[in-house]
Amino acid sequence: MATRGKNPAEASEQASPDEAPAPVASNLREADEAIDANETPDEHVPDDPLDWLAHAAGYGDGESWWNHMVEERGDGEGLFDAIAQAMTEVREHASLKSRRNDAHEAIREAHMRSALRDARKEFARIAVVCGAWHVPALAADVTASADRATLKGVEKLKAQSTWVPWTYAHLAARSGYGAGVASPGWYEYLWRSGDPASRAVGWFARVARLLREHELDCSSAHLIEASRLADALAALRERPAPGLAELNEATKSVICNGDDAPMRLIADALMIGDALGSVPPAVPTVPLQRDLEAQCRRLRLKPEALSRRIDLDLRNETDLARSRLLHRLNLIGIGWGALATAGRSSRGTFHELWDLAWDPRYEVDIIVASRYGHTLDLAATARADEQARQAPALSDLASLVDAVLLANLPAAVERVSRELEARAATDADPLALLGALPALANVHRYGNVRNTDAALVGHLFDSMLLRACVGVPLAVRELDGEPAQAARTTLLAADRAVALRNGEEQTAAWRRALRTIALADGAAPLLRGLATRLLLDAGAFDADAVAQQLSLNLSTGAEPLAAAHWLDGFLNRNAAVLLHSDGVWRLIDAWVSGLGDAHFLKVIPLLRRTFSEFENAERRDLGERVRRPQGASAAAAAAPDWNDARAQRALPMLRELLGVADDA
Repeated sequence: MATRGKNPAEASEQASPDEAPAPVASNLREADEAIDANETPDEHVPDDPLDWLAHAAGYGDGESWWNHMVEERGDGEGLFDAIAQAMTEVREHASLKSRRNDAHEAIREAHMRSALRDARKEFARIAVVCGAWHVPALAADVTASADRATLKGVEKLKAQSTWVPWTYAHLAARSGYGAGVASPGWYEYLWRSGDPASRAVGWFARVARLLREHELDCSSAHLIEASRLADALAALRERPAPGLAELNEATKSVICNGDDAPMRLIADALMIGDALGSVPPAVPTVPLQRDLEAQCRRLRLKPEALSRRIDLDLRNETDLARSRLLHRLNLIGIGWGALATAGRSSRGTFHELWDLAWDPRYEVDIIVASRYGHTLDLAATARADEQARQAPALSDLASLVDAVLLANLPAAVERVSRELEARAATDADPLALLGALPALANVHRYGNVRNTDAALVGHLFDSMLLRACVGVPLAVRELDGEPAQAARTTLLAADRAVALRNGEEQTAAWRRALRTIALADGAAPLLRGLATRLLLDAGAFDADAVAQQLSLNLSTGAEPLAAAHWLDGFLNRNAAVLLHSDGVWRLIDAWVSGLGDAHFLKVIPLLRRTFSEFENAERRDLGERVRRPQGASAAAAAAPDWNDARAQRALPMLRELLGVADDA
């Protein structure tokens, strides 16, 4: 059995067939001890030993070298012998960065050889499909006793297995296996295309058909020039025919004009593809699939390809269980149901509207997801735990808390909440803390409806809010442009979350933070205006305080662009304050009228953008108010011309409908 040495200069010797290797438990223990002792690996040793062959041949990495030398060569004569020889040489001189890999490889290959010995007892001819790296090990003359010694001490686990229908998407996604196929659709084309000389022409024909089906421009001239460019690139790189890299570069440069969007379409449809395999009906199902089928029968949910909408009343135990089932499926990536976004509110009442559509590919996804657990609740809990560890932001973790609560997964709620609490304790960005609040507030709003324990995340909301309130006035200083707009969105969402929480202490802390922002000279004008408006709407600022801020920020001495930004934040895409407050209207009117020509030209684009956010009816009402005579009140202008005689005719019917006496 060939083994790898400690570094490229130290090639290990060929083990004797009769020489039994050390028990695997000892190998693993030695590897762990070496790592624990901080044994520094050679940083120049590549993770993939095939990179050595690639670098020697002038390629950037082993994947591109293998793709060109093996997959795209179009000639299989002597190929397997050459692969076996190359792998033998590399294995004798290669060393991976961790010796734990050597021990695990020894286990795998010993088991492979044992399985081959068992197969030879039953079949005369055997075809072995394996990774090229394992070919020398499987062909090596190693005795059965040596392999048994290698496997000695390996823990045996009971497992159930089944066949999984293959899909190109799963082959490309790797699904935890390091030898994933990046472009299965491309390799299918290689298998079917035959002659490498005509490969580029056929591929560009497929590209043209795809783009034209999606109404994207792709002329014959595009294809001719792209084919010429691909041939030229292959010649410059000393390759006999264009490979996928050359074809993609020519496609992007000539056909797509450097645009990445059509290239993503080509990658999904052609390089990966949508092929779907099948398995015989007698293939045993995995436990997760059986559990889902049992729950669907119990809850009378039948998977159907046609899209249909169901209305779930969460006060009903059966509908509540259906909701939890669909939420759990979404957690493990089975999108059978999606909450509707139109019609009756999909959340916030005792009802949930779901759009259901079963895709046959979900059967494959269920089998793949079975690695998380044998039942749906176990699989969803394990998947949520994995997502919590991989979540890039606090807001993602907070949304995950909401999702696991809706799915009624107490163990997942505890784990995700613990991860959120740990992250929040070390996150120094107040805006990130505020961004996590809306999802947590939903738990408090909908918890009683779904029989969930909203108190599980209550302390998280309160602690994150209080920490954010302390730091947010400093976090919004000197913000401008896109960061200020992003902070505006975060503050608005946090304000709605605090209102949902509806706690006296929390509301008071939030309003103190908004007051600090509104009165701070160094805060962004957009956010100062927004804070002033939020305090006005909440009743924390009276008319005199708002008038003072308007006069201060819209005075003739204020810089026009800063004043325009403050006004944008204060109006907050809502014209109600302009329509119903004469004092605000007069101050803004005076500010606009007092701008000089140069200043007016600077602020008019921002003002136009601010007013464009208003509803059409609001802009129409603003136009009518501008046309009113100066000094006319809104109530007087809006008063209709009553016809007393016609109004008297309607009074008897109104009294009857309202139950009012005639003499009232």
